[in-house]
Amino acid sequence: MAIHPETEYNHPQGQELANLRVVQDKELEEIKCHLDLVLLALEAIANINSEVIIQAAQDLHLDAVIGDRLTLWGLTSSHPKLKITGEEKKLDVEEARSLVLIICHLANQHQELLRRGVSLLEQVTEQNESPYQTALLSNYLDRFINSYQKRIAHPQKISAESLSDLAWKLLSDLLFYSGQNGHRLLWIAIFDATQINCP
Repeated sequence: MAIHPETEYNHPQGQELANLRVVQDKELEEIKCHLDLVLLALEAIANINSEVIIQAAQDLHLDAVIGDRLTLWGLTSSHPKLKITGEEKKLDVEEARSLVLIICHLANQHQELLRRGVSLLEQVTEQNESPYQTALLSNYLDRFINSYQKRIAHPQKISAESLSDLAWKLLSDLLFYSGQNGHRLLWIAIFDATQINCP
């Protein structure tokens, strides 16, 4: 869905994303799926709720795009496999760019937490131990799985092991997205077919 010049928001990083990659209509469903999974992981690791996301939108002057909790629900509920009823709100390119900026902004705010989580994950992996032996990773994985099962239709189609692998990959990705060029990395990642596939 193309954005007309008069509706384009004036955000430097948003303009950078607009110049970086042209979005085709057929790609929007995959973009929605990818962003929802990344946001789900961020919510799980940092206990982020809709109020925090709305505040981030206001901090970035993107509230005109993201609006309020009702608009936010319309965006997140547009996930093609979410358990929802009623009319779905389709994600447009401007909203996708805004969500990328918001996710990276919040990831940056929780960068130390993400760094600690990834470091712990590397330690338990090297020592061949269970992530459940650490409170941070255990809580993150439980919240991620619970949220996934509530929000994604037919969660039984993905195995517990695959779901855990997805959670760990998203956690590592979030650390990259928390950096200075995180918005570029995430924007590029959502077009990479070898990246996270929507289960």
